[in-house]
Amino acid sequence: MNPKDDTDPTDAITDLNRLIPRRMHQQRTVRVPGLRDIVDAERATATKARESWHLLGIMSEFYEASEKLAQVRPAVSVFGSARIPPDSPYYVLTQEISRLLSDSGFSVISGGGPGLMEACNKGAYEGRGLSIGLNIDLPAEQLANPYQNISLWFRHFFPRKVAFMKYTSAYVVMPGGFGTMDELFEALTLIQTKQSRRLPIILVGSEFWEGLLQWLADQLQANGLISPTDLDLMQVIDDPQAVVDAIFDFHEHDGFEQTAADAQLRSL
Repeated sequence: MNPKDDTDPTDAITDLNRLIPRRMHQQRTVRVPGLRDIVDAERATATKARESWHLLGIMSEFYEASEKLAQVRPAVSVFGSARIPPDSPYYVLTQEISRLLSDSGFSVISGGGPGLMEACNKGAYEGRGLSIGLNIDLPAEQLANPYQNISLWFRHFFPRKVAFMKYTSAYVVMPGGFGTMDELFEALTLIQTKQSRRLPIILVGSEFWEGLLQWLADQLQANGLISPTDLDLMQVIDDPQAVVDAIFDFHEHDGFEQTAADAQLRSL
């Protein structure tokens, strides 16, 4: 008779149960290797020094943006494509909206480059307010336009994006590509998650935005992936003066001054 046949099954289970705490303890005490465990000490030190300088570079961009933009309020951030030429109706429309905003007392912030960013700065430059460009070093596309009263240069997208969000009282979003979509959805996410105060998000170009808005309703909203009221964070307006009026209407009750809580983006 095989001795194993006499083994009580409950004994095997008991033995396994005894092993569980020991195994969990072993997993908890596993040491995660550090940089010096992977590479030699000299290389590890050089890597850490390089990363420290990288971090200081990012911090310096935050500091410069704060120094130059803290007093420009009220301001409006305008997003749009770098690839749309001056003979496009969208270029003309962007320029007109920005001029009206500037004449109404707003500083106008754009990405500082060509295309609709140039149209934005040009319109603001022609008006009474400040024209501000948040330029970034890119392998292609990004050449600073000449219509900027204040021009900042960034190497990193992160501090540039914070500058767009932190110093604005409204977002005007013109047609654009991935960069414009990134900026739009960053603003939506910050407001939706209450990491930023509620601000108007105005999409200009109903024909351009129609398909995206329908997809958001059919896919995200219909499947419960966003709240039923999240699409109300955006409004579509094509008339330039109506864009300006919508911003004033939004701030009519509380004004444009930020409270101490508003000034601190919790996502920073």
